[in-house]
Amino acid sequence: MKRWILLLIILGSIGFGGCLDKSVSEEVETNDNEQKQPIEQSQNPVIHEEEEKEKNPLKVNIVDPNTFEIIKTLSPKDLGYETDLETYKKEIEKLAYELARGTENKPGYDKRMVLDIIDEDGQIIKGSPRIILKEIELVDRVLEASTTGKDVEIPLYVTESSYEVEDIPNLEDVIIASYTTYFDPSDVNRNKNIEISARAINNVIVGSGDYFSFNEMTGPRVEANGYQPAPEIINKKIVMGIGGGVCQTSSTLFNVVDQLPVTYVERHHHSLDVGYVPKGRDATVSYGTLDFRFQNTSGVPFIIKAITGNDFLTIEIRTTKEFGDTL
Repeated sequence: MKRWILLLIILGSIGFGGCLDKSVSEEVETNDNEQKQPIEQSQNPVIHEEEEKEKNPLKVNIVDPNTFEIIKTLSPKDLGYETDLETYKKEIEKLAYELARGTENKPGYDKRMVLDIIDEDGQIIKGSPRIILKEIELVDRVLEASTTGKDVEIPLYVTESSYEVEDIPNLEDVIIASYTTYFDPSDVNRNKNIEISARAINNVIVGSGDYFSFNEMTGPRVEANGYQPAPEIINKKIVMGIGGGVCQTSSTLFNVVDQLPVTYVERHHHSLDVGYVPKGRDATVSYGTLDFRFQNTSGVPFIIKAITGNDFLTIEIRTTKEFGDTL
């Protein structure tokens, strides 16, 4: 009997040992598979990623920051980013230039400041801010995104007119600059053009740091705006054109603001001498091409007053007594 018991114990030990060995063996095999599987999975995506790049090259979307609309999609590879960086950069610079300044078929993002004006009822007619697309910054952003494919927002900088509403009632207190030019009262059409353009800049508020654009304030010189055909100087010749005489308004304005510490952004001379201002003291304009622009760097806000009579145009710059004493 004892032999049978001993035999059963020995057989049982062998059976349990066999199960234990099998269990450990299976566990080791399973662990080996688990260790190998991540390695195989980490290698496959690399191959897949390279194939994906070939099928779908990296793209850079240029996005409008106001509407979040994609306005341009670039393929750095197709444009030579990986093979000719200098040529690629020039392409991006060209694109930035066109987006900022526009093309023949599409306006750019850059917008000149249109200043606020006080109407006949004393109400403020709001203008619009100056908007500048920083071309260099856009180029840098695109170059940076050319390795990642992330979206690029257009860098737009907005400058609002800078003056305090509470200063408006006193802006006409003191005259800090004035200039008068004269014209022939018999030249009816020309005088009408002077009157219309003078009215357009009358009561314009120029805040400290603001940009003034003659063309933006007076608008297109077309018959629909009341402008008449009159003599004007073009390429050293006197010809008839709609709006002739408007340059007397812009030239008179130049001689006024030139008495103040302003900074000129744009100014052009006539191809012939004009008789209403001394030689070299003119500022010719042509809507869409030649403009008279300046920035008010005097440190104080002021208002433009334009008065026309039977044979004269007087433009004054006025401000508050407080600001006038600082100039």
